[in-house]
Amino acid sequence: MRGRITARRRAGADTAKAGAARYRLEAQIGFRLRKAHQRASEIFHQVMSEFDVTPMQFAVLVKLDELGAVSQNQLGRHVAMDPATTYGVVGRLIRRQLVEQHASPADARLSMIGLTDAGRAMVASMKQKGPEVSACTLSPLDDHEQRLLLDLLTRIG
Repeated sequence: MRGRITARRRAGADTAKAGAARYRLEAQIGFRLRKAHQRASEIFHQVMSEFDVTPMQFAVLVKLDELGAVSQNQLGRHVAMDPATTYGVVGRLIRRQLVEQHASPADARLSMIGLTDAGRAMVASMKQKGPEVSACTLSPLDDHEQRLLLDLLTRIG
């Protein structure tokens, strides 16, 4: 019995070693997504350089323009950010006077986040350039491939 267990362990170890030998980092989804993200971020910074915002700050500003004032918790959910990241992004935008924080009219304990006039003006300008970021990022793909990629990413994300 002990001999069979040892043989199975050796066989399992051999299979794992063979799989590890064939493993290529460049073929893994995480690596490829990271490279695509790096490309998209680089293009974003080139196109949006005049606004001095990060992609996360851009997302917050655009979503606030779309939704109007919302709680910080709701905002984070809408832009797919964890609470700590949302808190930091909102704090930086408040310091730049692009967003403001005020009590909810319905519940004074609830803090609402909304755009300032300067924030609204900046979002309007950024939205004019936003499509360029996507177009440049997706430019290696034809129209069908672009739609397919976006559909597939929606399915896994």
